[in-house]
Parts: sequence; structure tokens; C-alpha cells
Amino acid sequence: MTNITLSVQRLVAYREAIKQIKDGNCSLSFPKDTDIEPILDFESEFIQLAAWLDVRFDEFNKIQEISTEINKGSVLDDVLNRIYDTFHIIIPYDRIGYALISDDHEKVIAHWTKTNYPEKTRIKKGYTASLAGSSLEKILTTQQPRILNDLHLYLANNPKSLSTQLIVSEGIQSSLTCPLIADDKPIGFIFFSSKEKNTYIDAHQKVFISIARQISVLVEKSRFYQHIYDLNNQLITALSQLKEQSSRDALTSIFHRGAIMEFLKNTLEKDARKNQPTTVILADIDHFKHINDTYGHITGDTVLKEVSKSLTSHLRSYDCVGRYGGEEFLIILGETNTTDALLITERIRQAISELKFERDNDRFSLTMSFGVSCSDNILHKKTEETLLLEADSALYHAKNDGRNRVCIA
Repeated sequence: MTNITLSVQRLVAYREAIKQIKDGNCSLSFPKDTDIEPILDFESEFIQLAAWLDVRFDEFNKIQEISTEINKGSVLDDVLNRIYDTFHIIIPYDRIGYALISDDHEKVIAHWTKTNYPEKTRIKKGYTASLAGSSLEKILTTQQPRILNDLHLYLANNPKSLSTQLIVSEGIQSSLTCPLIADDKPIGFIFFSSKEKNTYIDAHQKVFISIARQISVLVEKSRFYQHIYDLNNQLITALSQLKEQSSRDALTSIFHRGAIMEFLKNTLEKDARKNQPTTVILADIDHFKHINDTYGHITGDTVLKEVSKSLTSHLRSYDCVGRYGGEEFLIILGETNTTDALLITERIRQAISELKFERDNDRFSLTMSFGVSCSDNILHKKTEETLLLEADSALYHAKNDGRNRVCIA
């Protein structure tokens, strides 16, 4: 075969090899039909270059896969969890930790940790270390990831490093510490840690550097979202507390009339949907005017507060009591029939009669009268107005029949 023919064939093979690489296939081979040294050297280097590109393409694809996944996160912990779940394809680890830098740049504060050995974790959220003069400060200066492949040796040379003591006590032997810089501002660190010595190599540093900016910006953005999320939760809590406070009677701290009436409406609707009975109880302190006239209004207020506490303590978590007016109280028992309501009301009546009060060494007790009305919400559905009228009528009979008793409508 002439050299010209050989050269043409080689050029065709090289063109095919380049096309193959463009298509993502970097596994090359060439015909073994020449012993010309320069050609063999060239082809050898061509094959090595293709192998190198194959590794780079693989890294790039993995980084793209990771980037796509972690970008799905919004709040900070979600982003960090996604980093833990995906980064193992480019960096080995048994543990990942994230620490943020305080606003005054004086401290590093552990915010998040995830490991494959959660029961042994020693450095947890809230752990704080000084940044000034530390090895972490030096990492911020270089803005380059740091590899420590023998933490026992590092601890021997730095015996006062509490953070190293704690991480070694977890069984960690190697670490890759990566600074996070967003808009030229250091925001924190990500710590990759392994239980094996000599885990990390320069390639792990380089691969992190290649996506460090994206991760830093994403972490900073997620911190911002987290802040908004936390503020929103605080606002919701504050509004809930404000609504709760506005629905309370100023003296007794139980529901005022408007709130207990709304509770009655909602409970009646809910029980009707479930075909469950609803019971309404009107309760009145017997001879309350006499208590006020004899012992004074301050003592009368004390009586109202203590009675309210006792009524509340004898109800179930889904029941409710409110101040209906003066010394009168409205109790709502959801999903409760007449028989069960009688047992509950009698227990309350007995507890109220056992309360003891004292004013200027004069001790006294009191009683209450109760009127009960029930809607079965199946055969005989009753409105709120009907239940209240019936309970009021039953309370009237309890008063007329001698007080300190329970009457049913």
C-alpha cells in the first residue's frame, strides 16, 4: 500500500473519530496496519485525548444532573437535602454539613447535618465556633476547597480544635471543606466528610469549584426564601394569636359571646354532616347577685374566673365554653347525645359545688344550675336558636325547682 493511500485512509479514520467524539462516543481505535512511529504516537495521543474528554463529558453530565436536581429546592434545608442525595456521584462522603457565617463575620454556626450514621452525630444544628484566626478563615482567604485526609494527624497537630475532636469522635477520618461565596461575600461552608483516610483528591476540589458559584448563589437564594418562609409563619402565628385573643372574654379568658356563638354554629354544621348529635348547655351561677352584694365585685370577679377554669377543666378537648352574659355560661358539646351530656353536666355541677372561696376570713361556696338541649341531627334537627331557647327554658325550670340541678329540655 502506498503512503498516499495510507494517508487518505488515515484522514478518513480521523474524520470518523472526530464525528464519533461529537456524537458522545469517545471509545476510539485505529487500524494496526502501519509501523510509522509519528502516526502511532499521534493516534495514541488522540485516543488519550478522547478518554480524557470522555471523563470530562461524564463529569459535565453528572454536574448537570446535580444542578437540575438541587435547583428544584426552594427553602434552604430542601436544597441541602438534595445536595446530600445527589453529590455522591461526583464526591464520596458519609456525612455532609452546612455552616453559615454570622452577620458580624465573627462566628461559624452549624445549620444542617446529614449522615449515614445519625445516632452518632456530635456536631449538630446550633453548634458555634469562632471564625477569627481559625483554619476556616484561611479557607475564605484562598477561596479554595481544603482537603484533610488524616484528621487524627491533624488533631495531633491541633489538639485544641474542638470541632476536629467532635468530628473525629463521630468516626470521620477525611474531610473536604468547601467555601461558599455569593456576590463576592462569604456566606458559609459545606463540609464533605468520610470515615476512610485519604478519600479526597484534587479532582474532588476541581469538580466542586466548577459548580461552587452556582451552589453558593442557590444556597443564598434559599436562605432568603427560608427567611421569607419563617417570617410568613411568624405572621400567621401572630395573626392566629391575635384572633384568639380577640375572641376571649377579658375577665375570664374563655370565649366571649360572639366567639362561643360562632363555635356553636360551626359545631352544629359539622355534627349535622356526620349525623352526630350536638348538645347545648346554659349554666348560671346561683345567687350571684348576693355574692356581689355581700363580698364585693372583686370577689365576684374572682368567682367568675374560678368557675370558668373549673368548667373548662371538665370538658373534652373538642368541647367549648364561653361567657354568655353576666354570670351565665354557654357550653357546647359536639358529638354528644342527651345521656352522655347528662353525665358530663352532672360531673361539672358536682365540681362547682366543691369550689371554696374566702373573703376577710369568711369562707363560702356556691352552686350552679344547668339547662340542657340536644339535637340528634338526624330525625329532629334543631337550629341554633331552637337549641338556645330550649336550653334557656330548661335552665329556668332548674332555677324554679330549687337551683343546683340539671334540667333537660
